[in-house]
Amino acid sequence: MSVLHRFIRVVDRINYRVGRVTMYGIFVMMAILLWSSISKTFFNPSLWTLEMAQFAMVAYYMLGGPYSIQMGSNVRMDLLYGGWSPRRKAAVDIVTVMFLIFYLGVLLWGGIDSTMYSFQYGGERSPTAWRPYLWPIKVIMCTGIVLMLLQALSELAKDILRLRGEEIPHVI
Repeated sequence: MSVLHRFIRVVDRINYRVGRVTMYGIFVMMAILLWSSISKTFFNPSLWTLEMAQFAMVAYYMLGGPYSIQMGSNVRMDLLYGGWSPRRKAAVDIVTVMFLIFYLGVLLWGGIDSTMYSFQYGGERSPTAWRPYLWPIKVIMCTGIVLMLLQALSELAKDILRLRGEEIPHVI
């Protein structure tokens, strides 16, 4: 088994498992927002619900993104792409995934810088009334970006194998 095959298997397995767990995050968000509605109606409104729902949404989006790419459920313009041969699709995908890798690299650089800022100053806090620490969600964001970057590299490896005419490992 080649290095590309092993890399694809490892990355796809990790992102598949993380994505399957992350998809249940929708229920976490629903529970938070339900509690927000109940507490505003019958009790004193909770200070933490809106911000916690935002944090849950960020985690859901960032950790679920690699799974979405892996499953091919990302949005794509199919006007021309749908009629192309698999080799031509792979060639075009190689070009587009390079832009994604560059974007994710810049995003990761900024995310790490922001996370380090949170750690350096004794724990950066949100300026809201609840005042939660921000480093946990920033760590989750950086983790999601790393997983997305690895999945983009996995997709690049799959496209390279397609261009070579080799079989792509099926992980799921």
